[in-house]
Amino acid sequence: MTKINSAELKAFFQTELTEAGCDEAGRGCLAGPVFAAAVILPSDFTHPLLTDSKKLSEKQRYKLRSEIEQSAIAWAVESSDNEYIDQHNILKASVHTMHKAVNKLAIQPGFLIIDGNYFIAMKGFAHKCIVKGDSLYYSIAAASILAKTYRDDYMYNLHNQFPEYNWQKNKGYPTLAHRKAIEQHGITPFHRKSFNLGIGQLKLTF
Repeated sequence: MTKINSAELKAFFQTELTEAGCDEAGRGCLAGPVFAAAVILPSDFTHPLLTDSKKLSEKQRYKLRSEIEQSAIAWAVESSDNEYIDQHNILKASVHTMHKAVNKLAIQPGFLIIDGNYFIAMKGFAHKCIVKGDSLYYSIAAASILAKTYRDDYMYNLHNQFPEYNWQKNKGYPTLAHRKAIEQHGITPFHRKSFNLGIGQLKLTF
């Protein structure tokens, strides 16, 4: 893979308050939880590779995860399961999970930068939504790496219980093979029933 030039990434959106970057992973999946991470990085943090997790290989993401965890002033990862998603919808579940990650930080920030265009304000925290923020700010990119890799770990483990769906490869995303597996085997307790799963979506076989 071509080396990513992250020179365009910025350290902070503002510098008056301690700032945390937030991002989620798994929003578009048919199965499994949504994960979110919050990361506070040192003021002098830079990295030649760090960028949006989707632009990196799996090997690069896991290498970066270790470096982020070692370098960060504080970091936290949280999740909300498919039942919560079905009850509240994926948008609210994603924001709720980011709230949980922020509240879990060992050091509480005063300002949050959020990847995307929607967030529900948290009491005591100013925030700014930034579209494609994971390609613009180090802390959001770091959060995207943590959310993605911890969710992948979860889906790898879940694959061992339900190998028919090949979650070790598709991670629960709506690939053609995943949809065909749903049609053939029905759904598991980890599928999101509020999503359009395919022909077999109402057939619970496990």
